[in-house]
Amino acid sequence: MNKLNLKNIAENFLDTFLNAGNVAKKISQKGVKIKIKDDKSPVTDGDLAVDKILKAKIEILTPNIPIISEETVDLKTGVKKENKDFWLIDPIDGTRDYINKRDEYTLNAALIIDLKPALGIVYAPAKDRLFFSYGYNLAFEINNGEKKSLNCKKINKNEIIGLENSGFTPSEILEIYKNYNVTRTIKMSSSLKFCILASGEADIYAAKARAFEWDIAAGHTILEHAGGSVSTHEGKKILYGKNGYKNLPIVAKRNKNLTE
Repeated sequence: MNKLNLKNIAENFLDTFLNAGNVAKKISQKGVKIKIKDDKSPVTDGDLAVDKILKAKIEILTPNIPIISEETVDLKTGVKKENKDFWLIDPIDGTRDYINKRDEYTLNAALIIDLKPALGIVYAPAKDRLFFSYGYNLAFEINNGEKKSLNCKKINKNEIIGLENSGFTPSEILEIYKNYNVTRTIKMSSSLKFCILASGEADIYAAKARAFEWDIAAGHTILEHAGGSVSTHEGKKILYGKNGYKNLPIVAKRNKNLTE
């Protein structure tokens, strides 16, 4: 494959994300139509509309790279061994938030090169926060039209803030937070957690093995490019294209030293 211009791909994808986010918001305002998938999770007409918009743009930007989307994937198969480059899409991460008109749902796309995250875009339409990255020290946020670099610089120096998934937090996750001297935790949905670490608004997020690769790939990319890290609980790197696209237990950190 010819070397990709990741900057060009990312920047040419942003307007599509903004458009897809507007479509999602309009569908939400009218009232979403919900179906239950085979895995018992909900899918809405908003998910499907965003999926269609993002895929159409990807097929223009990188016509020879396959697309793996939450809404169309066959979970019985993984990425072909010879295929190490692919897109991972989660049209709406946090579908239940979207259904209930909460503001933490996100639109997600990540380009995986050689099984590693290379480009990521995360858009939170209800918050008007668009995050993207295409290389180390090349991570950005556009908030209300203003672009700024993301560098994981700590905002609140008086606390170590941990982010938790909605619902019950397992004891092993609480133990990780204890080991990192976390002083306060915040419940948060979707891939927005990774972006909040990249922006320096929180310090650590840990999770057991849950969800799928498309749920974390874009956020992982942005956090890593901003200077943070994402690893297994044992400190091993996260690679993509695993059988069934299942996630491993992860620890995402703003910095090695969470007090700095």
